[in-house]
Amino acid sequence: MRAFLALDLPEELTAALATAQEGIRAGRVVPEEDLHLTLAFLGEVRLDALDDLVLDLEMLRPGPIRIEAAGLEMFGGPNPSSLHIRVDAAPELLHLQRKTETMIRRAGLALPRRRFVPHVTLARFPRTMSAEDHARLGRFLAAKSDLRLPPVWSDSLSLMQSRLTSEGPIYDPIETFALA
Repeated sequence: MRAFLALDLPEELTAALATAQEGIRAGRVVPEEDLHLTLAFLGEVRLDALDDLVLDLEMLRPGPIRIEAAGLEMFGGPNPSSLHIRVDAAPELLHLQRKTETMIRRAGLALPRRRFVPHVTLARFPRTMSAEDHARLGRFLAAKSDLRLPPVWSDSLSLMQSRLTSEGPIYDPIETFALA
């Protein structure tokens, strides 16, 4: 199964993000219930290979993590693959992310070497977008690129399963862990 570790977002943040998504008229908008901040992508793993990681995560208690989301950006250059809102790389968030990566490696799971870019994905785009969709996306960004949401606190993280479908990924929590 495909798995990842994500910081859970409080309802007030997901509701505000869902409202902001209403103007996106290109690609596939991420459903409100699937909005999250990925801490680490594990890729394909066996469920039993997660046992040691789950034990470590059950003991993790860094306290609530402050999330400050502001500014829209895209990944993928001229042919964007996704639209996201940046999340401030606060020391507590960076510490939690590094700590979870250490736990994952200690559990014997391999992680790709990627720079952590804290963000919440709002929409995904096909490999090639029409000129009309590019224009719609440009208008949306011109109107909303300076989006800034009030800071919130996350008090849990989840080990998630990701199932790919033709309609987009489906996320199911395997287990959720309190941070305090």
